[in-house]
Amino acid sequence: MSLPESAPATLAPVPAPVIDAKDAANGVVAALVAYLLWGFLPLLLHPLSEAGAVLVVAERTIYSLILLAIVLAITGKFGEVRAFLRDGRKVRVLALSSVLLAFNWLLYVYAVDANELLQASFGYFINPLVNIAIGMVFLGERQNRWQTVSIGIAVIAIGIQAAALGSVPYISLGLAISFGLYGYFRKTAMLGPATGLFAETLMIAPVAIAYIGYNLVTVGIGVHSDPTMLLLLILTGPATAVPLLLFAFAVQRLRLTTIGMFQYLAPSIQFLIAVFVFHEEMNATRLVSFALIWLSLVVFSWDSFRRRPRAVAA
Repeated sequence: MSLPESAPATLAPVPAPVIDAKDAANGVVAALVAYLLWGFLPLLLHPLSEAGAVLVVAERTIYSLILLAIVLAITGKFGEVRAFLRDGRKVRVLALSSVLLAFNWLLYVYAVDANELLQASFGYFINPLVNIAIGMVFLGERQNRWQTVSIGIAVIAIGIQAAALGSVPYISLGLAISFGLYGYFRKTAMLGPATGLFAETLMIAPVAIAYIGYNLVTVGIGVHSDPTMLLLLILTGPATAVPLLLFAFAVQRLRLTTIGMFQYLAPSIQFLIAVFVFHEEMNATRLVSFALIWLSLVVFSWDSFRRRPRAVAA
């Protein structure tokens, strides 16, 4: 999942963009489809558990790169990639974001393989609150009372989740922190969604190709001999790139507050899949932790909507 690029700050007040009703409707459809695809992604990844998380991420990288190259060729944006490669600072920043993205992908695929989708869902629920914490640590942002309350409730929820698991919820925290940091560094690179994702996948592609080659030499053709498995591996490319491109399309046509209303759809779907499809254990303690994180997000979202009119006026 990629975050929208931040606009440069200006001293003069800038009027909110006028959004055409048809564009807004198209944006809603794009955002809805993007988050639905993210939500149902475990149904594609779960049958690939035989391949192993590392191989799935390696092939996901290559097939995403191929699809994104086609998109950039059609849209004529390879010039942006060449300009990026000449900018040493952007290359260093995106190298770091690509490592974080690869780690996030690997941990998520591992969670699905290990029947820990509930932990993955929990991680993406707490991600908005991790973004607040990152803003406090790296940007010196101060939070108001209700944001502090929402963070406090989330911390309690994480503690209860740890009690339910009998250990620190490493998968949840790893997914939330890696994606939060990814978003932070990704923004500083100031690249478009398709161009940036192509550059990131291009950077990790050599490692992915090396692992695929190593796997073929040591294991043989393996899962690639099964046409169904091969097709599923190929589909991980579109399953990665298409939602991101739809999301980028939606961000250009919707207010960020509207986009924010969709961000809990994917982890909610993952939660339901974990419980009702994969039959992961949902005990009372774990349910309390999810109830608290939902309460935390309600407080956070309510405060965001409450403050929005004043922010627009300012």
